[in-house]
Amino acid sequence: MNVYKFGGASVKNAAGVRNLLDIVTGEKELFIIVSAMGKTTNALEGVFTAMQQGDKELAMRLIDEIYTCHRTIINDLMGADVTIGRVDAFFEELRNIVLETIYHESDAELWYDTIVAFGELISTTIISNYLNVNGVANCWVDMRRAFLTEQLHKNASVNIEASEMLLKREIADSPVSVFVGQGFIGSAPDGTITTLGREGSDYSAAIVANVLDADSMVVWKDVDGILNADPKKFPEAKKIERLNYMDTIEMSYSGAQIIHPKTIKHLKQKNIPLYVRSFSNKHATGSVITGDVERTYETFMTHKDNVVLLKLHLIDLSYMLEEMFARLFAIFDNHRIHINLVHNTAVDIYIAVDSSWHIDDVVSELMATGLDVDKQENVEIITIRHYDDEIYRQYDLDENIIIKQVSPQSIRIVRKKVNL
Repeated sequence: MNVYKFGGASVKNAAGVRNLLDIVTGEKELFIIVSAMGKTTNALEGVFTAMQQGDKELAMRLIDEIYTCHRTIINDLMGADVTIGRVDAFFEELRNIVLETIYHESDAELWYDTIVAFGELISTTIISNYLNVNGVANCWVDMRRAFLTEQLHKNASVNIEASEMLLKREIADSPVSVFVGQGFIGSAPDGTITTLGREGSDYSAAIVANVLDADSMVVWKDVDGILNADPKKFPEAKKIERLNYMDTIEMSYSGAQIIHPKTIKHLKQKNIPLYVRSFSNKHATGSVITGDVERTYETFMTHKDNVVLLKLHLIDLSYMLEEMFARLFAIFDNHRIHINLVHNTAVDIYIAVDSSWHIDDVVSELMATGLDVDKQENVEIITIRHYDDEIYRQYDLDENIIIKQVSPQSIRIVRKKVNL
């Protein structure tokens, strides 16, 4: 068994779906994980926002636009006279949710997950049908029934022990050995839909690979493999042929868009190699992440935006003692806000975190502990591993830098967001 993951950019149109067919044709034992098509998740977030604001007319108009986009793909792939009943049923269910739900802000994350999950449910239904009519017999798997997560919305973790039984039960009696399932989604113990965080389809694929003892996992992307930097941000980026798990974890934590940070753990547990290959050139070798590679000392440059920098200042000018740090980190943990970087002096502490709906709640709680809090948005983090003197000088005099942390192995910079 192999596991293939296709992101939304890979299946954004009919040409992408045809290319997926070309890639998977001939595979005998395969589990395909697919994201929502193109920018569908963003569009569904718009539906959720309209529902939040009580503008059901706008929400319905946005749903109609999403339907038209998917209907266009179906028409191109299979003809205007083809109807996929499950797709129509999903759109009808989505419309009913918007029309009938009495929205309460306390349920925001529950309804967010409920609405955006339709992207993956619809995309996999279209792709499964298209594969079946083109000679790739497959079974559509509802990952809401296969993945049990914690009771948390927007960024849930999968209970792998419980999910192993559920997933194997879902595919046990299948007459075929090719499966198509959704990335990004699962279900909580109370039966509500949960999502696994943005880019969580990588995580979904790794859980499937772990549970099914896959021979390999392949992520099909719009690049030729793993690059040591984002070429859109750093034009000097170059391809890395082989990488080990630990280097990948460090790069992902720092913001590299290689693989979802939660993914590697489940592959490493069973030493399952992860291949990153080009969606547009299936014959290219790509890159591989495995445990059978020495750690690399190549220069890596990662860039992370959507960062908020909080400056915490002790009003009474006392010292930042250990117990104060414990209380601070507990507040962030309670709101499931990811901390990227911490920098402190005797009386100030700077904490760079991922942007979140709960930032203002955190700020209020921090101020209640006796801290003055300054929130700075439009901030980015650049991490450079295994830097040289030239790179060091390049960032030494940057006037936009707010924080610079330097160690023998890496430079981490927090700065005002600029166009690189």
